[in-house]
Amino acid sequence: MRPVVILDCFTVEPSGLGVPPYLSTYVRNAWSALRRARPEADVRYVTIDDVRWCLAGGKPTVEPPQSDPLTYSATVNRDNAVQLLRDAEVVVVVAGDAVPSVHLHAVNGSLEEIARALACARGRRYLLGPLSTYALASPAQYAGLFDAVHTHTITASDLHLGSRHPADYAQMQRERDSFAGLVEQMPWRPIAELELYRGCTRRKFCDFCNEPAKSPLVAFREVEDVVEEAAQLYAAGVRNFRLGQQTCFFSYRNRNEDAIRAVLGGIRERCPELEVLHIDNADPLVVAAPVGRRIAKLVADYCTEGNCAPMGIESFDLAVIERNTLTCTPEILTRAIEHVNEAGADRGPGGLPKLLPGLNLVYGLPGETHGTHVANLRGLAGILDAGLLCHRTNVRLARAFPDTPLAALGELAPPPSAEHFASWKADIDHTWDRPMKERVYPTGLRVPGLHSYFIGRGGTWWRRLGSYSIQIVERGAAVPLGTTADLVVTGHAPRVIYGERHAAAA
Repeated sequence: MRPVVILDCFTVEPSGLGVPPYLSTYVRNAWSALRRARPEADVRYVTIDDVRWCLAGGKPTVEPPQSDPLTYSATVNRDNAVQLLRDAEVVVVVAGDAVPSVHLHAVNGSLEEIARALACARGRRYLLGPLSTYALASPAQYAGLFDAVHTHTITASDLHLGSRHPADYAQMQRERDSFAGLVEQMPWRPIAELELYRGCTRRKFCDFCNEPAKSPLVAFREVEDVVEEAAQLYAAGVRNFRLGQQTCFFSYRNRNEDAIRAVLGGIRERCPELEVLHIDNADPLVVAAPVGRRIAKLVADYCTEGNCAPMGIESFDLAVIERNTLTCTPEILTRAIEHVNEAGADRGPGGLPKLLPGLNLVYGLPGETHGTHVANLRGLAGILDAGLLCHRTNVRLARAFPDTPLAALGELAPPPSAEHFASWKADIDHTWDRPMKERVYPTGLRVPGLHSYFIGRGGTWWRRLGSYSIQIVERGAAVPLGTTADLVVTGHAPRVIYGERHAAAA
């Protein structure tokens, strides 16, 4: 029987990461659907990095020992990736960025690269992921490339037909059995994204957000379903988990503390030797409420240290907040940050804070002026002056995702950030990000459990697995990838810190 292939071109959404080592829900969904639809077939997992390797003649595009971001996430199928595409009966392409993304070690597959890869394929070709929404919005641009598109999920029954709505969670649970064969094709240690629900529980939606357009109705997974999937991944060798494929972890089951405790406790029980259990997005409106303080304590107690709860203030400018239905005010954000600090600022056994907030800022929204940037700088300065801790800050430009209110506005006059974004971001890096790094990761702190993952001209980059884990650069070193060590912090810069090896991790 001819093989069937998952071609992972990587995905990035506000509610989920799909760039290795993150193992996305889309990839696992495609794996389960193909195994159910073709139980006798050999299901192969291939990345766009594998295809680039083959098309480049089987060699990196940079001089070793430097890492090549274009071929970094190559699988065990690297050397015969193109042949697998030629032989495949079915190719499911997983792809699409719903938000702008830049990664040190990865480059998401472009439309041109996907088209070039599929030119090698002679079987049926299907698309799954955020790129499907763009394909439906601009059919002429994607004409002839795919036989069907799936915007949310794919199942054995709708594989050939395409789908515009997500499958029921119960159906997906029935199709899912084992991930052993999938994980075995990944030479890296994956961290699995786990989805708790679809949609947004807010009554009013932010104008730029893709989640209400993607899933207008809220649908929660059962606790047992989430825990069972974690156990299946654990049985396949996965030891790192992130509850990250939803708009707000704190809003699971409508802020149900018992359900959240059951999920976290259930994963801990079924995966006793896990290494990472982290969360992702948190709605500051929920975190600022009394129930948010209690849920933050649950997260700090059950999860592993170094955890992050990113919260979207998006803008400290009250005019931008009102114009874009953002709902979170600076006062609400401050209270939410205080609740997370109260629960998680204490350091765990490895020396890292148990749980800290992260901040999301978005430039380019309607109503933006030069005063918007001033308001952002003042807001961040107030958090610093209050002595609070934050894990990371994500500053990006707005992108109009199809079917969002922002996209409906059409072409607007360029906001000031169109010209000044780079310098504004640099302001935040130097006046906020670096001082906060110095506070959270003081000089002399020993950071445990790091592994070398990228070698660049400036040295070797180290990190832990988890939610937005800090990147530590060992300058002037070329350490073999995958080496484990503890590093001592020696200096700070915007976005990164510097360190020196202390001793090999146990």
